[in-house]
Amino acid sequence: MRSLGSLCITTAVLGRFWAILYIGGRKNAQIMQEGPYSICRHPLYLFSTIGAAGFGLLLDSLTLTVVFGLGAFAILSLTARREEAYLRATFGAAYDDYAARVPRILPWPWLFHAGPGVELNLYALRRNLADALVFIAAFPVAETIRLMHQAGLATGFGIF
Repeated sequence: MRSLGSLCITTAVLGRFWAILYIGGRKNAQIMQEGPYSICRHPLYLFSTIGAAGFGLLLDSLTLTVVFGLGAFAILSLTARREEAYLRATFGAAYDDYAARVPRILPWPWLFHAGPGVELNLYALRRNLADALVFIAAFPVAETIRLMHQAGLATGFGIF
């Protein structure tokens, strides 16, 4: 389970960087429809959900995997709805057309398409690095909890 959790968290970090390369500083300024935004409208939320579930896997707990994964998905789905209200008000029919073709968070990989390049925004990448550190911090936190559990210091937690 820990190996799968590590894979999920690595996927979350790399996936978030992939999405940031495309959206850069253009969030809410245009409708991004290429790269990860061609397979789902909110790839940052997709990868964050994968990372949250990965943390549960790192803790060797299917219960926490489901709670963290579904919890993140539910919260981020609500956030996406609020963002989409703004995008519909800003871009009108163009956003409606995009939303009709591309799913909100769960990806449809066969829709993937990308242009010849992406515009690099170092500020957006730096900001995403700070967000990625939350997921990277899952490794030492999970290991500390595992060691505490092995030492008998976390035996009261029935979810592990």
